[in-house]
Amino acid sequence: MKFSHLLRINDPLNPLIDPLTREQLWRGLVIRAEQPMLFVEHLDDCVLSEQSMQSVTRELRYGKVIVRDIVTYLPQLQARYHVPKQQDLGGSNLIMTIEEPEPEMLFIRFQYEDDAVALRPAAQTEQKFYDEFRRFAYQEADIDTVRVIRELAAEGRLG
Repeated sequence: MKFSHLLRINDPLNPLIDPLTREQLWRGLVIRAEQPMLFVEHLDDCVLSEQSMQSVTRELRYGKVIVRDIVTYLPQLQARYHVPKQQDLGGSNLIMTIEEPEPEMLFIRFQYEDDAVALRPAAQTEQKFYDEFRRFAYQEADIDTVRVIRELAAEGRLG
């Protein structure tokens, strides 16, 4: 499955939305990678290893399920999450890209891709339903990501 969507961060025409700077937004994306428990409700634990300015390797625990991934950074632009194939999980990628088509007009583009294989026609209807559910869940999680980043900014935790 491939899926992409765009969320507006700043809207100069809407005075009810507190604007974020590109630096604040970037810090929020890094915090999401390095402190995911602030962003993911059902995450039980996260252990970071091999942390650097360019990337972080993580082990995420959801109950008995452990997911290992690597987040790489293109500073001020992009955070790339790569989950290699492991146990019963196929590989997947999430790319969060900051876009600024005009000064101070910030967006985040979220791009999802997984290693799903082509299914028999009989299974395609079920897979389409499942993929639609995942798209909705991804969008809601991404909206929550922006909400938490705004909360962190309001608390002064993003500089």
